[in-house]
Amino acid sequence: MPYTHSERLSALDDSFLEIEDGDSHMHIGSVALFEDGPLVASDGSVDIEQVRTMMEAALYRFPRFRQRLAWTPVFGQPVWVDDPRFNLHFHIRHTHLPKPGDDRQLKRLAGRVMSQELDRNRPLWEMWVVEGLEGGGFAIIQKAHHCMIDGVGSVQQSASIMRPTPDPDPALTEPPPRWSPRAAPTPLELFLAELGHRVTAPVRGTLGLLRTAAQPQTALSSIGHRAAGVAEAFGAGLAPASPSPLNVDIGPYRRFDWTVADLEQIKAVRSKYGGTVNDVVLAVITGALARFFHRRGVDPVPADFRVMVPVNIRNASTQRDVGNRVAMMVVRLPLDERDLLPRLRRTIEQARQAKQSRQAVGMETVESLSDVTFTTLVVQFARLSALSRPYNLVVTNVPGPPGPVYVGGACMRACYPLVPLFSGQALGIALFSYDGKLHWGFNADWDALPDLHDLVAAVDRELTIVGGLVSQSDGTAAIG
Repeated sequence: MPYTHSERLSALDDSFLEIEDGDSHMHIGSVALFEDGPLVASDGSVDIEQVRTMMEAALYRFPRFRQRLAWTPVFGQPVWVDDPRFNLHFHIRHTHLPKPGDDRQLKRLAGRVMSQELDRNRPLWEMWVVEGLEGGGFAIIQKAHHCMIDGVGSVQQSASIMRPTPDPDPALTEPPPRWSPRAAPTPLELFLAELGHRVTAPVRGTLGLLRTAAQPQTALSSIGHRAAGVAEAFGAGLAPASPSPLNVDIGPYRRFDWTVADLEQIKAVRSKYGGTVNDVVLAVITGALARFFHRRGVDPVPADFRVMVPVNIRNASTQRDVGNRVAMMVVRLPLDERDLLPRLRRTIEQARQAKQSRQAVGMETVESLSDVTFTTLVVQFARLSALSRPYNLVVTNVPGPPGPVYVGGACMRACYPLVPLFSGQALGIALFSYDGKLHWGFNADWDALPDLHDLVAAVDRELTIVGGLVSQSDGTAAIG
């Protein structure tokens, strides 16, 4: 009997497939800007074949990028199988900005790329190499479906073609050995494998409980802690947040914008006043949203405005895993507080309460239970959350390299991330720390936020106040 290969999607990975529709595209992405280097000719053109050679070599470290989806008959459970028709040229695309090739044109191109759904009949990723940038250099626009990778995993995948020095990686400069796809299971084999999983799932769950029962007190405490977390997670998922201009029906078209902050200034505020970098970021977003709503004439501002903050739950054994390894935490933002320092203190307290609420533990438990039983548990929870709107906005922060990195000898000077928009969410904010800077990416619905640039300007204003706060001895700063 010939060897066949397939990998069952986790419950969380499957949920990103199930909640995707024609208006909510579930891909993550980024726009990275590079300086000129060996990949760029004197006329500004990029050696696209060398880029493809590097990526082809890197894909040997990440087989998922050569796999496509297949579905189990009757059950409809998605699995990964090797794509026998994988074509690297389809996934790595080459384009040129019209003159002058400024940031506005690049942002519009990124918005168009992110407005297009990925083809589920192929591996779920694309890379666009963009030349013709004003001032030289080139850009790489990447997107990959959230069902196959999360933000941290995307950084690790990108790191496979990056180096801390301009010197080329010998492993990426030569074509790799010929790739041979593994045969996919037949429909009958997929059906029997899923049937076996569902029949044995209760047994696996029972054995897991028996193993923890070897220490009854510890087991009971752990079960009680997780049960309370599940209850809190479901409670948070059912309680709607305040309505806001960001929570409207969305369409398929996207705007993408960005800005950059001095990471050292934000760390200095954290060191001086407590909390975390994320707390300072949330305080900045809170002030910017208050400004934005005021400019729109929203009065009063939403009283119970909440953000969902994904929490990375990777450990040493899962650090390099593809797929999603995150739990969810919901934080209330004090939009009514005008002064930055009191707002930061309140944000720190709200984040502390969210961490103590065991929401993340509860969601992790729901995901784990779904993985050993049926993925529909997480899927139905995701659909319920979309209907009840338990949060107004997603804010995610992904750590990147602390120093400069190079692709094909070209230094990456900036990287702006993108988080997808869920149903009823017209804005998503993603951040990426890199080489002493914090890069902000704003993904927005085209029709709902034609004034996205006003929100970005409000964030810049708040970041200026943060910079002033670092040097102030009394720590007072107010929204002007």
